[in-house]
Amino acid sequence: MDEKTRTEAEAAAFRRLSEHLRERSDVQNLDLMDLAGFCRNCLSRWYQEAAEERGASLSKEEAREIVYGMPYEEWKERHQTERAERATS
Repeated sequence: MDEKTRTEAEAAAFRRLSEHLRERSDVQNLDLMDLAGFCRNCLSRWYQEAAEERGASLSKEEAREIVYGMPYEEWKERHQTERAERATS
């Protein structure tokens, strides 16, 4: 596989992983850390670091929004609260 194709395939895999994690909001970051050793926040940090290594400026919040598909605080309000409410019901 040539370098351009490899980069495009890796980018497509990243987008698919991000989309999958957005769809699986029932899986909390703590669950991901326990089972896989990384979470959405790790993925967004890796994305931010990769951008910076290539000379692009990307804030922590911007990177999280790319991975979460919305602002991080909004995601937490929608999904972390929902799970906590279910656990206490």
